[in-house]
Amino acid sequence: MAEKLEVLEACLEQFIENVRQLGVIVTDFQPQGQEVLNQKINSTITCLKDIESCKASVSDIHVPLEVFDYIDSGRNPQHYTKDCIEKSLMKNEALKGKIDVYGKFRQELMTQIGKVYPQQIIEYKQARGEL
Repeated sequence: MAEKLEVLEACLEQFIENVRQLGVIVTDFQPQGQEVLNQKINSTITCLKDIESCKASVSDIHVPLEVFDYIDSGRNPQHYTKDCIEKSLMKNEALKGKIDVYGKFRQELMTQIGKVYPQQIIEYKQARGEL
């Protein structure tokens, strides 16, 4: 899989470079540069064909839409994973806090019920295998 991505990355880099060079040629176009312009256009078309041929080999890769939001907002898409991990850690800590509170609540509830119904609590604990 990594090889397929590397091939696609190389094709994209080549395409970007061809488009950049094409922009330079067109910006400062001289009639004697028509042949070079034609070669760059053909090279760009070849790069697009190469990218198209890579499409099938990477079609099973799914990119979260949020990554595109990162790109659209001018942020680095490589930070997406870091941000997701940070959000997960914060949610994990919040959930752990809730679990701890529920555990303390259960202990206090068992203590208070044990004062009112001591025999039933003993039976309950025996049924659960806690005694």
